[in-house]
Amino acid sequence: MRILLAIPSLHLGGAETQLVHLANGLHRRGHQVLVAAFSSGGPLESALCGPRLHALGKTSRLDNLAVFRRLAGLAREFRPNVYYSFLTLPNLMGALLRLARPGLGLAFGLRASDMDLKRYGAAASLSTALERQASRLAGLAICNSEAGRAHAQRQGYSPSLLRVVPNGIDTMRCRPDRALGLPLRQEWAVGEDRPLIGLVARLDPIKDHPTFLEAAARLAATLPEVRFVCVGGGPRDYAAELRERAEALGLGGRLTWAGPQTDMPAVYNALDLLCLCSQSEGFPNVLGEAMACGVPCVTTDVGDAALVVGQTGVVVPKGDAKALAQGMLHQLARLEHKGDALRTACRERIGANFSVERMVKETEALLQNLCGVA
Repeated sequence: MRILLAIPSLHLGGAETQLVHLANGLHRRGHQVLVAAFSSGGPLESALCGPRLHALGKTSRLDNLAVFRRLAGLAREFRPNVYYSFLTLPNLMGALLRLARPGLGLAFGLRASDMDLKRYGAAASLSTALERQASRLAGLAICNSEAGRAHAQRQGYSPSLLRVVPNGIDTMRCRPDRALGLPLRQEWAVGEDRPLIGLVARLDPIKDHPTFLEAAARLAATLPEVRFVCVGGGPRDYAAELRERAEALGLGGRLTWAGPQTDMPAVYNALDLLCLCSQSEGFPNVLGEAMACGVPCVTTDVGDAALVVGQTGVVVPKGDAKALAQGMLHQLARLEHKGDALRTACRERIGANFSVERMVKETEALLQNLCGVA
């Protein structure tokens, strides 16, 4: 196949990482792959190994018309069998491209699950509504979670259009290596004898740091030796608000604000336990990556989180700090009594169910069926 993959950028993010895995995997399987990134300069650009990359020069919303013209020109030159786009704006532009090229196989990538669009303004609500209408021009919409498919159906997408391909976790990059995490533990002043629980998420209300902080304070009252770390960046004002809340809860000496990190396998290997506290998710990559590193998880019941962790994890209601604290306490007890077996089970579950190879093969089959290429 000749496959044109489109995404807003290749900056660090879950959808961006999955597109790179997919592009590289399809290239290895003999397909001609061209990646169109609307904006240039993302650090994941260097992770493409074989597929061509073409940046379309988007710098603001005012560039959208020019970006579409460049995309259309790229499609005329490359002559793809299929256009597969990740996220809303590339999906919308794919629908316009399909009008100009009726024989083009069009696949939408739907990555969200039950998001509260009111948090992101009127523009987000409008573009999402347009995306839903534009899906009538697509032959396929690939969701990365069962929760995402159910959400899309509730929003009015045709059930016959929707397929699920779970995200793929790179188990070669994400693997257990305790020594890899030791420098970070030293940087964060966490001794080897102290359990360390991490929340790895951007500073965004949807990730619900306040509930995590309250749960951490509850747990610290029971187990004073436990330490916590929040990994991820975000708006300065919101970061300051969260820090104030942590201080008010008495977490000042027990919690590290680590900011954004680039070496995520080192981050996961520094942790004893990972917590996901989100209000909404599709397929939470952070759970799969942590588990591939042998780190057990406690998660809120959002998206496909419960499906990812299975029996290795603890699942609690979202927004419930008491339940989250109890879940973390339960997982720490499991680690104390059967730590090696639990860590091994975490990694084996990801390798068996959510590998990159499986994601690439399942996507390849769907795209082949879409464009009639055997």
